[in-house]
Amino acid sequence: MTSEPVTGELPGPDAAGEPRPSRGDARELAELIGAFNEVTARLQGTHEQLRGEVARLTRELGEANQQLERSRRLAALGEMAAGIAHEVRNPLGCIRLYARMLQQDLADRTPELEIVRRIDAAAKGLDTVVGDVLSFAREMKIHPEPIGVRDLLERSLEACRHDSLAGWQHVQVEWEGIDEAAGIEADPGLVQQALVNIIRNAIEAMAETRVQPARLTLAFRAAEITIPAGRSVAAAAIRIADTGPGISEEVLGRMFNPFFTTRRAGTGLGLAIVHRIMDAHGGRVWVGNSPAGGAVFELMFPERNSAEAPVPGVALVVQTPDRARAALEAA
Repeated sequence: MTSEPVTGELPGPDAAGEPRPSRGDARELAELIGAFNEVTARLQGTHEQLRGEVARLTRELGEANQQLERSRRLAALGEMAAGIAHEVRNPLGCIRLYARMLQQDLADRTPELEIVRRIDAAAKGLDTVVGDVLSFAREMKIHPEPIGVRDLLERSLEACRHDSLAGWQHVQVEWEGIDEAAGIEADPGLVQQALVNIIRNAIEAMAETRVQPARLTLAFRAAEITIPAGRSVAAAAIRIADTGPGISEEVLGRMFNPFFTTRRAGTGLGLAIVHRIMDAHGGRVWVGNSPAGGAVFELMFPERNSAEAPVPGVALVVQTPDRARAALEAA
C-alpha cells in the first residue's frame, strides 16, 4: 500500500466531489482558531477585571459620599447646637455668679448654704455640657507641628488624673513601642483632647464593670491608610486598648453619633468630638474589640508630606467586632 505524498496543493476531490484541504491548510486553521481563542480569553479576563474595578470604585465612591453627607449633617447640627449653647451660657453665668454671692451671704447658715452649693454645682455641670457642645460645634482649624507621642500621651493621662475619675487609682498603664523618638505631625491641643476623651471612656468602662486587672495599653505603630482609587499612604497609629467589657455591635454603629451615650451622665459628645478632630486631620479612627477582650481605638494620622494624603471630610472608619479582631490579629 503506497501513501499519497504531502504537498501544498489541494488533493483530489472527495467522494462528494468537494475539494479536500491540505494538511498545511488544516494546521494554519488550527493555529488561527487557537490564537482567536487566546485573544477571546484575554478579553474576557480584562472584562472581568474591569467589572471588578468598577464595582470597587463604585463602592468606595458610595462610602465617601456617605461620609461626606455625615460631615454635612454634623456641621448643620453643630451650627444649631452652637446657637443654643450661646443662649444658655449667658444665663448660666448669671446663675453661678448669684450662687457665689449667696454663698458669701449665707456663710453662717449651714442648711441654706448647702442648698446654694448644690445650685452652683448643678449650674457648673450644665456649663460643662455647654462647653462640650461648643467644642463639638466650633470649626476645626488645625495647626500641625511635630509632636512626641509619649509626651502627648503622658499629658493626656495627667489630664485624666486631674479629673479624679472613679477607678483611676486601680488602672495599670502599659506602654508598647513608644520611645522618645516616636512622633507625629498634628495639632497638639486637638489631638490631646481626642486622647483624653478616649482614655476617659476606657477608665470609666473598666470602673463600671470592676474588671480585674484594669489595664490601659498605649501603643504606637506604623500603618497605612487606604484612599480612593485603592492606593495606600503611610500613616502613624496611636492605639488605646483597655480590658473593659468591649463594645457591642449595636453600640459600635452609633457610638460616634452626637449625643449618643450608654452612661447615665455625660453629653454623648466625647467621641463625636474625636471624630471631628480626626476629620480635620484627614485621619482615620479604627474601633473594635481586642481578641483578649476590651475595646481598642486607633487614631491614624497620615504623613502630611504625602502628595496623596487623605483630605479632610472622610475620617471615620468603624469596624465591626469581627473585622476589628481580624485586623488586630494581622497587626
